[in-house]
Amino acid sequence: MADKVAVVSGAARGIGAAVAKRLAADGLAVGVLDLDAAHCADTVQAITEAGGKAVALGADVSDEASVAAAIEQLAGSLGGPTVVVNNAGILRDNLLFKMSVDDWDAVMNVHLRGAFLLTRAVQSHMVAAKWGRVVNLSSTSALGNRGQANYSAAKAGMQGFTKTLAFELGKFGVTANAIAPGFIVTDMTAATAARIGVGFEDFQTAAAAQIPVQRVGRPEDIAHTASFLVSEGAGFVSGQVIYVAGGPTN
Repeated sequence: MADKVAVVSGAARGIGAAVAKRLAADGLAVGVLDLDAAHCADTVQAITEAGGKAVALGADVSDEASVAAAIEQLAGSLGGPTVVVNNAGILRDNLLFKMSVDDWDAVMNVHLRGAFLLTRAVQSHMVAAKWGRVVNLSSTSALGNRGQANYSAAKAGMQGFTKTLAFELGKFGVTANAIAPGFIVTDMTAATAARIGVGFEDFQTAAAAQIPVQRVGRPEDIAHTASFLVSEGAGFVSGQVIYVAGGPTN
């Protein structure tokens, strides 16, 4: 993996930061991408202090020109990326009758439009190299979740997007897979706890009681899975959705 370059969106913190650090530890150079490049400083510093290579990238993943500029910057700095991890995401939770069109569009634009734009921008580098890996972050919410019509639809869409990429890009040596996390301790889940008026520790305890392995997930759990899917050893795994949720899902 020493000659490979990856770009990870939403990598300033949480799952994205954990994935970026793990891929760097695996030997890849990493473009750490978030809305504001300055917010990526901690992730980049952690990677470089551990002996890895990383560059901070600022981009609005829902904006075509912004994404193109970020990938051009990455290619000029570390080389053309052949690994893309589409992790950028936001929450705008509400019940359907309270959900605004703006909140629907915002979630769709970041999750789905963002994954489309970033993957399309990286595709030419993968095809030229005749090798590539696409890892898309879905969620157990893709199966449906109260108060998340927008998020659930976006995360289900990520699965369809993944499977289509597997069909289209397989002949170029590119695999595409999705990871669907369950309860992972992040700022997002903390925000959900706050929204429903529950302390975050209590929220985690209640969630763990419903999970077969009796614990909540950590960003590193997702990073381990991403590491496998990006590896050479996963070259015959494509078009799959892997639920990383501590037990079976519906």
